[in-house]
Parts: sequence; C-alpha cells; structure tokens
Amino acid sequence: MSKRYYEANGNLDYLKGRTVAIVGYGSQGHAHALNLRDSGVDVVVSEAPGSPSWAKAEAAGLKVMTTPEAAKAGNVIMILVPDHVQAAVYNRDIAPHMTAGKTLMFAHGFNVHFKQIAPPPDIDVSMIAPKAPGHRVRELFIEGVGVPALVAVEQNATGEALERALAYALALGCLKAGVIETTFREETESDLFGEQAVLCGGASELIRAGFETLVAAGYAPEIAYFECLHELKLIVDLIQEGGLAYMRFSVSDTAEYGDYTRGPRIVNQQTRAEMRKILSEIQSGAFAKEWIEENRSGRKNFLAMREAARHQPVEEVGRELREMMPFLKKKKEVGVPQDVEAAAKK
Repeated sequence: MSKRYYEANGNLDYLKGRTVAIVGYGSQGHAHALNLRDSGVDVVVSEAPGSPSWAKAEAAGLKVMTTPEAAKAGNVIMILVPDHVQAAVYNRDIAPHMTAGKTLMFAHGFNVHFKQIAPPPDIDVSMIAPKAPGHRVRELFIEGVGVPALVAVEQNATGEALERALAYALALGCLKAGVIETTFREETESDLFGEQAVLCGGASELIRAGFETLVAAGYAPEIAYFECLHELKLIVDLIQEGGLAYMRFSVSDTAEYGDYTRGPRIVNQQTRAEMRKILSEIQSGAFAKEWIEENRSGRKNFLAMREAARHQPVEEVGRELREMMPFLKKKKEVGVPQDVEAAAKK
C-alpha cells in the first residue's frame, strides 16, 4: 500500500521566506500560481515576453518575469511547460541559476527519469503531480475541496525535500484530498502506459473502430457517432463515481451481460500481449527516445498525424453534430501552441 499524506502532514513553514517560481502559465501553471498565491506563498511566474500568457498572469495580479529572471529569483522552481520543451528551457534558462539548496520541482517525471534534465547534486528534486486538469485544480481549490496528487522525491540534498514538496501540495490544495507517495520512475512509466494503452491511444482507436464498423455495415454516421463516442462520457462518469461495479449497476442488464461476454473478445489475449509490448517500450526508454528524436527533427511525423486525425470521418461527423448541442462548451480547434514552440527555440 502506497503511503498517503493529508493536511496534517503539510507545513507551510517549509516555504516561508522562499519564492516559488512557476515556469509556464498554461493549464497547470495558472492553477499552481494562483492557488499558491492565495495560500500566502510568495510566487513569481515566468513566461515568454509578449505572449498571451504573460498578459493573463499580469491581469491576475501575479509578478511575471522571463524564465532566467524567475529561476534566479526562485528558491523553488516548478517547471510546468510541456515535456518536449522542458529540457531546452531548463538547460538554457534555469540550470545556470540552480544554486545549492534550491528545489527543482516537476508535475511529471519524464525528463528527469529519461535523463533529458540532469540536476546538480546539491539541490532537491521533487514532484507534485495533481491528478486533474489545471482548471479543476483551481476550481476545487476555490471550493475548498482539492484534487488528489502524487508526490515523489528524486533527490534529497537538503534533507527536507519531502517536507517542502508536501508544503507545496498543501498550498496547492491537494492535501485536502490526499497525496500518494510514488517515484519518478513509477509515475512516468505508468502515466505513459495509461495514456498510450487506455486513456488516449486505446480509447481513441476503440471509438474509431466502433464508429467505422457500424458505418461500413450501413448504419448512419450520426447514429454511429452517438453510440460509439457521444455516450462514452455517460459511462466514464459512472465509472469515475463508483468504479466498474457502479457502472454495471447503472446500465441495463442487457448492457451488463454484453459487457461480460463481449468485452473480453475485444480486449483479448492479443490485445494484452500488445499492452505488455507497449509497456516494455516505455520501460526500456525506446518510446522516450522515439519521441525525443521526433521533436529534435522538427515534429514532421507528429504534425502530419495530427492533421490527418482532424479529417477522420468520426471527427467530421462530430463537428456537425456538436452544433446540435448548445449545452456543450464550444471548443475551438487548436493546432500547435505557437507561444510554447517559440519559447523552446529562443
């Protein structure tokens, strides 16, 4: 059983007299900065000068600096820019200011675990990884609830790395819900596997395969969309609320019987074998090497796949049908976040 921490285990004194520099004011960055600020922590934010995020942070009343300035000013530096730009930002702008006794923090262990970032030995290296998107981290903080998080310590130069990470989690609001202890390796590898095999890769392909099977058999694309994509949220919400058992309790007996008898024919032994192969590629570093090289070579394959995915039939039909649903929050189509890409190259 993993060790868990709650509010009684956090002490803001470990951040007293220290400045926390939040590197990146995106989804997670804005929540971290605002929650810590509202908890009484001294916070500065780093962003690219002239970027929309710089203006948003200033409008929120935060002190905004360039990344080198923030790294110099901060005793605790939390890196919240995307994985594929972290190493460039760290090596260029942060590393020169990582003096003895400082704390380097992450919300995901990718770059430390796969040795793209090599911190000096005389600093603490830790992780607080909230298990929710940034907007929920902020919303639930305001409601006084908080979201669960993971905590890990990779390097404990001061002897207080865990205590300081838990103080950060307290200020973020996560200790209200509970924080589970892990390692950089476990968090990174399990997170990548979940994304690839289940949450993103697995779910996306299952949706698309179901949609295309119905359409190929002559069923209307609109009907296929509702049955294979739209209603998925209803099922996922039930699972999140009470696990698989609650979902099965909530659906019809017909659906439950189909779950038990047909589900294993979709996710079968061949599927499980492929899952094990995907996990081994993550554990060996093969996936990390592939993804790092993709970014170094200009992201040509990645961007081509992104563009092709936008034009898949299930997406084309979905764009039309969502116009019938005013209750859905409208989402504009987003490409490569240019300010993030530009920040990595400067």
